[in-house]
Amino acid sequence: MASDGVGAEVSNKQVIFRDYVTGFPKESDMHVTSGTIRLEVPEGSNSVLVKNLYLSCDPYMRGRMNPSTDAGYIGSFTPGSPINGYGVAKVLDSGHTNFKKGDLVWGITGWEEYSLITAPEALFKIQHTDVPLSYYTGILGMPGMTAYAGFYEICSPKKGENVFISAASGAVGQLVGQFAKLLGCYVVGSAGSKDKVDLLKEKFGFDEAFNYKEEPDLAAALKRYFPGGIDIYFENVGGKMLDAVLLNMRVHCRIAACGMISQYNLEKPEGVHNLTNVILRQARIEGFLAPNYYHKYPQLLELVLPYIREGKITYVEDKTEGIESGPAALVGLFRGRNVGKQVVVVARE
Repeated sequence: MASDGVGAEVSNKQVIFRDYVTGFPKESDMHVTSGTIRLEVPEGSNSVLVKNLYLSCDPYMRGRMNPSTDAGYIGSFTPGSPINGYGVAKVLDSGHTNFKKGDLVWGITGWEEYSLITAPEALFKIQHTDVPLSYYTGILGMPGMTAYAGFYEICSPKKGENVFISAASGAVGQLVGQFAKLLGCYVVGSAGSKDKVDLLKEKFGFDEAFNYKEEPDLAAALKRYFPGGIDIYFENVGGKMLDAVLLNMRVHCRIAACGMISQYNLEKPEGVHNLTNVILRQARIEGFLAPNYYHKYPQLLELVLPYIREGKITYVEDKTEGIESGPAALVGLFRGRNVGKQVVVVARE
């Protein structure tokens, strides 16, 4: 690759989105191409030019592959253009007073080697570099903020409560479970393989975990693990799992609806049949979007950084090397191939 010197024109590999998707996305819905980019910000611009280091694969990106997206706070991908999403990057040139050459940032960037970011106000400057930079795609980035907001702000947890987390080994679920354990809750998670179940119990310290694929009756499984009922459900899956939870709630159960990945690739979403129990159990279901809580990002850092440094929280990443591996990594997310937070390594500074 050419020098990163400001002003140089270099090649720039990009992951291009071909067209809108029906059903499960495929690697062929994207392709990798190479263009060129001049490593300088246009004169008079407030933009920031960055070298991308780590790219984040996240479930919400599936909605952005539809022509009218439910992830409307970011918007659909544009056919024929590079996809974009959360990432970690290094500033090479800046026309914005808040950023200078050499700064490390996280936020929305292009799936390419270099990006010109025209709205850098939404970027977060990375101040703490004694932890892995890739953590800013996960535990210290949007997924961490999702876990923090959903668990602490929406669920208002109390010591000793019963907490259930679906998709519990993923970027968000693994954090919620550990937050709950540190608070003194009883925690159970579901995942889609024996390896992931073992991870939940042996590495993340969950009290119990089960493989939902091996449970013919999800409601009966939850009754087995929660004979007294569920106080908090962190919802990542939707569909049949949500229906089963609705039959196993305690009075005043709180459900934080973060995602519903079981529904994203269906042409006709599954119905939910047990909603009457929301009334009978005086329960609360609240959906939320992490960006609405970004003003609380300092509180996330204040809570989590000491946990990381003291080894009280474990964070598992599934890294794939090279931007060429991006399409496979993103598609694999929707097939459950990843173990932990899925990250694409573009460069290491």
